[in-house]
Amino acid sequence: MPSLSLKLYSLFFKYHLRHQLQSLKQIQPDPSFGITSRPEEPAVPANPTFQDGVATKDIHVDPLSSLSLRIFLPDTVLPVSLKTAKPPKRGAAQSPLSSDDSDGAVYRGYSPDQLMGKRHRKLPIFLQFHGGGFVSGSNDTSSNDAFCRRMAKLCDVIVVAVGYRLAPESPYPAAFEDGVLVLKWVAKQANLATLRNARSRIFDSFGSSMVEPWLAAHGDPSRCVLLGVSCGANLADYIARKAVEAANLLDPLKVVAQVLMYPFFIGSIPTKSEIKLANSYLYDKDTSMLAWKLFLTEEEFDLDHPAGNPLLPGTGPPLKSMPPTLTVVAEHDWMRDRGIAYSEELRKANVDAPLLDYKDTVHEFATLDVLLHTPQAKACADDITIWVKKYISIRGHEFSY
Repeated sequence: MPSLSLKLYSLFFKYHLRHQLQSLKQIQPDPSFGITSRPEEPAVPANPTFQDGVATKDIHVDPLSSLSLRIFLPDTVLPVSLKTAKPPKRGAAQSPLSSDDSDGAVYRGYSPDQLMGKRHRKLPIFLQFHGGGFVSGSNDTSSNDAFCRRMAKLCDVIVVAVGYRLAPESPYPAAFEDGVLVLKWVAKQANLATLRNARSRIFDSFGSSMVEPWLAAHGDPSRCVLLGVSCGANLADYIARKAVEAANLLDPLKVVAQVLMYPFFIGSIPTKSEIKLANSYLYDKDTSMLAWKLFLTEEEFDLDHPAGNPLLPGTGPPLKSMPPTLTVVAEHDWMRDRGIAYSEELRKANVDAPLLDYKDTVHEFATLDVLLHTPQAKACADDITIWVKKYISIRGHEFSY
């Protein structure tokens, strides 16, 4: 059973969450620009230097919306000489991880230009979608930042955490559209990087400012993994379907696997866990339904909506064409049965779709800030790493020359 401290925390968490959702009901939808975070949620600023082995930066990729990305780059891309270099003291000469801007300002973050004449190590790319019931959470919260750092280091990958637009300001399908836009943006970045390497005159004239240097130098889009947490798992699965439908149109990007962590699936026919665990820890069923009604709007709310039920007939390509899918569920989570059912259907379609079921755990046990350092959270991160390595560790793809 969960600890006493977690049970007490769950009571306060539920009260705060329900109060937050009730206040959000007063907001009128305005999908034109939207927001990607809530002011009451603690955010961690990006740090382009390699703090604790990972550098981060924030970028905006859509001028017409608030969609944002946070990129997590592990220091394994650096030569040993740069890893061991100590940052200079204030007023001293700039470090190997610094560069002068044209106006004299000093950028003390990492830039691939510092590795001129050296080979750039290529890493797989994780597209990560945070949880929060489509109405809260962000890619820069303290819990999501810590989780993405952990996965970047353990899996030795570049994590691109997506700050999609939140409801009710931007109801369905805004978050799903943002996810597809980011997938296409990553594919476009790969093509622009190819043009840069070929020293295209057209690229030099029109495209140089559009290239994201970290991804251009170190990203390998042919090894792309989708990682979704809670409602982010719904987004990841939808985007995986779109990637299957797009096929070669996304080249050179290839979605080689996806990880669905306690997906936020729903349906009209109640499951055993939805009945038995309706009042489960942290996220109970009634409160979660409030979030769904804010996302879909009460007029369009349907328990069998395609955004929440991936097993509806006609919702996308056949399951046999889906990428390998790892599903994570928690013992004390009312949503667990639907994640289990989806994993079973994928296996029936001959998709590599293992299920990780953790005892004495609750929804978001591996990603919530107060639970990140528990043995179950660490074991989950390790298990994900072990499974996903067989799809991203391809011999001969470690370096580009």
